[in-house]
Amino acid sequence: MAQSRLEKIGTIVTRTEGLLRAGAMKWDERPLWYDVVKAFPPKEEPRFDRPAPNLKVRPIFYAEDKIRAKYYKQSSAQYMVNMADTKTKTPSQHFVEIYQKLGTQGALDEERVFETAHELLSERLKELKLERVAVGKTPAPKASSSSPVISSTDPVEKGKLVDMQDIFKD
Repeated sequence: MAQSRLEKIGTIVTRTEGLLRAGAMKWDERPLWYDVVKAFPPKEEPRFDRPAPNLKVRPIFYAEDKIRAKYYKQSSAQYMVNMADTKTKTPSQHFVEIYQKLGTQGALDEERVFETAHELLSERLKELKLERVAVGKTPAPKASSSSPVISSTDPVEKGKLVDMQDIFKD
């Protein structure tokens, strides 16, 4: 589908200035970035036909990257991770910590350290799961009964669960 190739004419700043001058865009409706770009213009004009700078990108690898890659390659378990929760560690983070602790002891070779760390990780994840259930972050498995079971003797607690049949009684 043939469309206008206006991105080749001028920069985004000059096109926005043109819209403002012509009255096609109100001053109050200008983009948020417009004032920033006008106050701090870029060193080089941001044009589509400007050649890309010839910069060498340095590879960034950390020591634990190899450990984590081997863990993901050999581990068949997949875990759901809440990316917004920065306080809870992922299983791979737990694995790297365990692996590094075992590696600093120096008593085992790398393969044995990996196997031992994998076993300790499964135990650690079971402990964490039990802790979450005990604290109440993750609901415990529900019993398969048709009516709600209330274990508390507190009348306030009992009032929270209401049977639908009780609401619509005549």
